[in-house]
Amino acid sequence: MNKFKLEEMLKTFFIEDLGDLDVTTDYIFNEKDIGTLTIQAKEVGIFCGQLIIESAYHLLDREVDVTLQVEDGDRVEPTQEIARIHGPVPSLLKGERVVLNLIQRLSGIATKTNKAVNMLDSGYTKISDTRKTTPGLRMLEKYAVRVGGGINHRLRLDDAVMIKDNHIAFAGSISEAVNRVRKNIGHMVKIEVEAENEQHVLEAVEANVDVIMLDNVELDQLYKLIQLIPRDITTELSGGIEIQDLPKYRELNIDVISMGCLTHQIESLDFSANHQFEKERV
Repeated sequence: MNKFKLEEMLKTFFIEDLGDLDVTTDYIFNEKDIGTLTIQAKEVGIFCGQLIIESAYHLLDREVDVTLQVEDGDRVEPTQEIARIHGPVPSLLKGERVVLNLIQRLSGIATKTNKAVNMLDSGYTKISDTRKTTPGLRMLEKYAVRVGGGINHRLRLDDAVMIKDNHIAFAGSISEAVNRVRKNIGHMVKIEVEAENEQHVLEAVEANVDVIMLDNVELDQLYKLIQLIPRDITTELSGGIEIQDLPKYRELNIDVISMGCLTHQIESLDFSANHQFEKERV
């Protein structure tokens, strides 16, 4: 994860949450009041957020000491201690909600991705995310997918060409759409084409694209279409695939299964924050 981008994101989140000052904490505590914040897991899952905890509190206050008990990708259990944060109480309290919100969401994504990877149980096919992410959180959410054992699809629209049904309809054909983009892109940019039937697949193969996405295709037809695609073209399966259905795709030997639900249909993993206050330091 890009630490510089993360810090800029955290600054935005803190500005949103803190405003000019914490009108509760700042009038009850002072910087001489010291405490310890302990973060614990409340349910089973895959943890994601060590950089969030470290970067957030160091950004708020360099006098805060962060001790992590787990790493990204570790399985956590209820009541398990995740981190112990020690320092001025105002800083501990001001960082708590932003930190918890982020690690709960990212751990939820990592947990769901890990469930999908384990459900598929394939030594070949990889589970990928999509661009169906929360605006402003894409870098973090895609990182959480990797922590859970998945891979990332495009981060942005300029990462790769993806020719879908609307592009094909406007251009008139797959081959024409491919020709138009190929004239304008660099040699490092891959071309992916969405295919829904045999005609689409054959035309995409003829156009020598890099990736063919089989979108919303029934299982019995998938077997037939995959046989038409040379092994040097990456195959991707997409379109409303649910985690419980993944085992039936295991024997297809498709390269990638992309799932939007990894990031847009998730349940956050629950964590608690407990405070202990010490006497005012001298």
